[in-house]
Amino acid sequence: MNDKTIGVHWSFWVISVVTLIWNAMGVINFFAQMNPDVLETYRMSERAIVEGRPAWATGGFALAVFGGTIGCLLLLLRKAAAYYLFIASLLGVIVTTSHTLGVGVDFGLGEILGIILMPLVVAAFLIWYAKQAESKGWIS
Repeated sequence: MNDKTIGVHWSFWVISVVTLIWNAMGVINFFAQMNPDVLETYRMSERAIVEGRPAWATGGFALAVFGGTIGCLLLLLRKAAAYYLFIASLLGVIVTTSHTLGVGVDFGLGEILGIILMPLVVAAFLIWYAKQAESKGWIS
């Protein structure tokens, strides 16, 4: 049984690819926020978050999206090190979210779900999922 794909459930590949796309979209968003022309197209509440973001929160954002993306790539390569990158990514999400909540913007339901809750849920899920995949022998 040297073939590493034996015993891996099809959902592993679906979850790995979907979460890679999610995190890659975060990387694209990170670079878009560095472009003043793109930033002009954002809603006022989103611009307030980005324009007032200190370096530590920008670092948290970078850690969240790049850590998550690299973690998903490692997950697809079936490497257990993905777990540690997912932990780093969650820490980055928490740092970024702490700044976002402190900005004083009155968030609508869509913003609460999309900017605050979804990144936290996905990052926490990936930590749990990587541990589950490791316990099943899907990654090592």
